[in-house]
Amino acid sequence: MSHTDQTDLLDVYDRVSGWTAVKVKGATRQLDRETPCDEWDVRTLLNHMLDTQRYFTGAARGEDASPPSPAPPNLLGDDPVATFEQSRSDLMRAFREPGAIEKTGPALGIACADQLLHGWDLAKATGQDATMPEGLPTLAYDMIHGRFSDEQRQGVFKPAVKAAPDATAQDKLLAYTGRDPAT
Repeated sequence: MSHTDQTDLLDVYDRVSGWTAVKVKGATRQLDRETPCDEWDVRTLLNHMLDTQRYFTGAARGEDASPPSPAPPNLLGDDPVATFEQSRSDLMRAFREPGAIEKTGPALGIACADQLLHGWDLAKATGQDATMPEGLPTLAYDMIHGRFSDEQRQGVFKPAVKAAPDATAQDKLLAYTGRDPAT
């Protein structure tokens, strides 16, 4: 991957996580609401998002980081927006280090898709606009489509749902990751 591609991927993560940060801010007073993620309320989803960012940050630093837990630890703190922003900043700083993107393979791309999808989950759960920014659903889909075997999908995504032949890029991404775009 060239330096330009790395910068572009960091820019994509910045755009995705910036959009998601707006959804985090809009969700902070609705932490007990159900989400599209089975058995997770907004608080649990936010803790998962922080746990996932912690994992990707550790991977970028070359640490032996544990993958996100199916039962996320309580990382949210008293100020979810500040906690999310700090975690976001830490991840971006770690991936800006020379060689971080090369040594982690597709990790930053997967982190981008994860943030975008969970931003949608938050928006849907809390009544916010869930329209993803132009171009990002296509990029996210391209970053994750075909990267997971059926076995790997378990615990990461629900089984894919059928998307309409004329589905938007956002609906194709949602359907691929087991989210019903119609809900």
